[in-house]
Amino acid sequence: MQRYELAKLIDHTLLKPTATFEDIDRLCSEAIEYGFYSVCVNSAFVEYTVKKLMNTPIKVCTTVGFPLGAVDREVKAFEAKKAVSQGALEVDMVINLGYLKNGDYLEVREDIESVVKAVKEENKDAKVKVIIETCYLSESEKVTAVKLCQEANADFVKTSTGFGTGGATVEDVKLIRMLVGDSMGVKASGGIRDLATAIKMIEAGANRIGTSSGVAIMEELKNKG
Repeated sequence: MQRYELAKLIDHTLLKPTATFEDIDRLCSEAIEYGFYSVCVNSAFVEYTVKKLMNTPIKVCTTVGFPLGAVDREVKAFEAKKAVSQGALEVDMVINLGYLKNGDYLEVREDIESVVKAVKEENKDAKVKVIIETCYLSESEKVTAVKLCQEANADFVKTSTGFGTGGATVEDVKLIRMLVGDSMGVKASGGIRDLATAIKMIEAGANRIGTSSGVAIMEELKNKG
């Protein structure tokens, strides 16, 4: 894989709660240097990040209901709408895992739909990725979660927040890709810290990688020639 090809699959991510404006500046500079697809920041930093990346091709991605997902859907929809109004072009929302495990599937679908509607009303070209936090789900729950994402017309299914007990696995990426076929994107995130892991996720079916180790991964590829 060529360097530019890999870079265009990476959401260069900084979601730690102690992130500062200086950290965001560095994130944006790295994204410009390496040509990453997007930077992913918490919603409080969207407006600032959009200004930093103005006149560059790099998109701004943000999180909604992050990292637990256990907030009212109207709150998620508001957060998503505001972020897109400020210039975010991708929204990574977390589902309500408690509702899913309780069997309240209508609630889960409406939770996703509320964000999708808010985002598309603000910008029809903006994308919604749904984080299903696979580390907490059984096989059948994963299947159900993916189905609900499809029914809610989301654009991507995303494996993980990176804040749970585990991150992306090859098996989960393969499962999600098998379930969605070519109808949706698949984003692998959480624990992807080196080139070998990133390549495995792509080979398994991921067409986006969320990682805070994008620079290290690109440098590893460069050193391999």
